[in-house]
Amino acid sequence: MFNDVSRRYDFLNHFLSGGIDRRWRKRALEILQLRAGESFLDVACGTGDLSIEAARKAPSRIVGVDFAEKMLRIFVEKKKKLDIDENIDTIQADAERLPFADETFDVAAVAFGVRNFGNLKAGLSELYRVIRKEGRVVVLEFSKPRGLGIRQVYLLYFTRFLPVIGRLISGDRGAYSYLPNSVMDFPDGGSFENILREANFHDVRMTAFTFGIATAYFGRK
Repeated sequence: MFNDVSRRYDFLNHFLSGGIDRRWRKRALEILQLRAGESFLDVACGTGDLSIEAARKAPSRIVGVDFAEKMLRIFVEKKKKLDIDENIDTIQADAERLPFADETFDVAAVAFGVRNFGNLKAGLSELYRVIRKEGRVVVLEFSKPRGLGIRQVYLLYFTRFLPVIGRLISGDRGAYSYLPNSVMDFPDGGSFENILREANFHDVRMTAFTFGIATAYFGRK
């Protein structure tokens, strides 16, 4: 499915969110406190927007991992155009079986990908395994607004209008119906904080963005 929508993926992300998804990624990296000289793993990296933003922080190494080959191809095209090709490696791999030794990275992140894990706990356990002691993780994901009024408007847009617009632009009937369904099924808020704790992360906390439409979850090994 992600291979099928790869060519229109970036445009639809920015169009359907009104461009605010870029700000969410910046805020998530601020919460992660990515510092110059640290190694950074971007899991479910897609077309690489988070890794490209992270490159501004001058980490020593950036590795983007994704299961969808065509998404990674676009990521490679983008980093070549930006002349940061040598600074970022891309690897096609399963988030639940990361091809890295224990404690390889200082920090790791997942942006809008964790809800697509086939086994959420297995994917989080892999994140925990590959970061070093006191390493940090941030998970940026869609969430469901709680505020009266905002929630109703959001659900109307997200479940009725977004699938139609996404289908018309991408040509894929399933992908933009899958998106709201996966968000509705995702255990957001305090439920996801508890799942992070069950995966052995500590200092767990969350920060909601834009009335709770997206949330960044922080954890430390």
